[in-house]
Amino acid sequence: MVWSVFKMWAFVLLLIFIMSFFLSLFFLLNDFGLFFEYYLFSMNGCPVEFMLVFDWISLMFLSFVMLISSSVIFYSEEYMMGDKSLYRFCYLVLLFVLSMGLLILSPNLISILLGWDGLGLVSYCLVIYYQNNRSLNAGMITVLSNRLGDIGILIGIVWLLNYGNWNYFSFMLFSNLGMEFYWVGGCVMLAGMTKSAQIPFSAWLPAAMAAPTPVSALVHSSTLVTAGVYLLIRFNQYFGIGGFSCFLMFISCLTMFMSGLGANYEMDMKKIIALSTLSQLGVMMMSISFGCWKLAYFHMLTHALFKALLFLCAGSFIHGMSSSQDIRFMGSMVMYSPVVSSCFNVANLSLCGIPFLAGFYSKDLILESVFYLNFNFFILVFFLISVGLTACYSFRLSYYVMGRNFSFSFSNFCESKIIGKSIIFLSFWAIFMGSVLMWILFPIPCFVFISFYYKIMSIVCVVFGLWLGMVIWSLGGIFNVFIKGKVKYFFGSMWFLPWLSSNPMLWNLELIEKYIEGDLKWGEFMGPQGLFSLMKESSKMIQWFQDNNLKMYLLSLIVWVVVFSLLILMS
Repeated sequence: MVWSVFKMWAFVLLLIFIMSFFLSLFFLLNDFGLFFEYYLFSMNGCPVEFMLVFDWISLMFLSFVMLISSSVIFYSEEYMMGDKSLYRFCYLVLLFVLSMGLLILSPNLISILLGWDGLGLVSYCLVIYYQNNRSLNAGMITVLSNRLGDIGILIGIVWLLNYGNWNYFSFMLFSNLGMEFYWVGGCVMLAGMTKSAQIPFSAWLPAAMAAPTPVSALVHSSTLVTAGVYLLIRFNQYFGIGGFSCFLMFISCLTMFMSGLGANYEMDMKKIIALSTLSQLGVMMMSISFGCWKLAYFHMLTHALFKALLFLCAGSFIHGMSSSQDIRFMGSMVMYSPVVSSCFNVANLSLCGIPFLAGFYSKDLILESVFYLNFNFFILVFFLISVGLTACYSFRLSYYVMGRNFSFSFSNFCESKIIGKSIIFLSFWAIFMGSVLMWILFPIPCFVFISFYYKIMSIVCVVFGLWLGMVIWSLGGIFNVFIKGKVKYFFGSMWFLPWLSSNPMLWNLELIEKYIEGDLKWGEFMGPQGLFSLMKESSKMIQWFQDNNLKMYLLSLIVWVVVFSLLILMS
């Protein structure tokens, strides 16, 4: 009965994918969209409405989410076999997909907040699914980081109240907005940066790997992390101006460089793939920063396909090795699992941008646009080094998984039929969908006139990345001899961002405990203990007055006579 539930929902999501994909093609070719608006109530003259938008941007992204979700749910049938809470897992994944669909189809900031909050809360439930200390800490970092983005959305909602509408399509029509333009744009950019884990909010994305691998494939390919990119694509008119564009470009370059370095020193397979997701999110953000939002959208779709395939292949390896994720224990996987290893190599090569795979078409266009535009030299160098680091950690991962001797303690590894079917199905889309999307999104040939040296720079970046990786691995060993591994620790710890995201808060709690909590601290004296002491002394004084009423009568009489005599003398 449980397995039929997984297959049924996978089939339903696949049908939604087919319907939404062909509808997106129809809307794209005819250049129109549909709006559905439902009036709820009015507040201070501002109507609160529930709106849905069906255009080619939302429907095509929704179709890719449904395609990957159907593959992940079908894949989960065997991966989660033996789990005691299969129904809970299935319905949490479906709630997650529903929240993402609501975010995609909403042009209204209030309904976007419903999907945005739904993604954050359901992702917390999925990250803590295994209910241990590691998953609990990862879930807290994830949900608290995403709550910062929720604050940005809430401030944007309050600010747009001045214009009587929360629809971002209507907001595009306003002119001469002044400071409101910057305020709303800053709030939206804060929300997008937290959801897409840009610096300094990058610590939660590798920590979210505590979730089951099917959840990681869904979260880190087309749903949670791309929600911020999708939001910035919808608000793309903000990022054609100087301040936002330069700031976003700087942050995205730093994120790409940091995640590329960290992936080259990481030994956890799922964290390496998560850091590669962070690097590609930096590529998308950089494309948005210089105004090419359509290229960022194109790369977001292709990245969703090959990254989901990469996670599913990694999950197959981990599942076959009794949940071991350390790549130092792997090797010669191509002998034990040839089909999944082939698909794993396809996804890795597509991530590097090898020609004629899905990642090549989108990544090559972004590279050529960077060369064509007038960029700062240092930004260009950081971008090229980061692209080279992508090839570096991708080939390093393939080497550890397939190019070494098998290092685990047993050799009963075998491929699964259900897992293999979902992986083969998704690999077909990861190979051919790049060229198909290229023909769909850019039907009119757009020529970028650059020199021959710039044109071959994509392949040069891949080769340069391999060479740079060898240099880093060798120099890292030399540096470790002299400074006891501090360089390796710094590069592999994401520049201490996980520490900065958690330990300073613990230090603040310790400071609060030192000066407020305790029986003898000023907080107790000024708080409940002080109030108790005041009430006790007051009751003692009242009791003393009541027990000595004759003495108090005589004393008050003497005081009254003295005061009356003084008043007479003064008069």
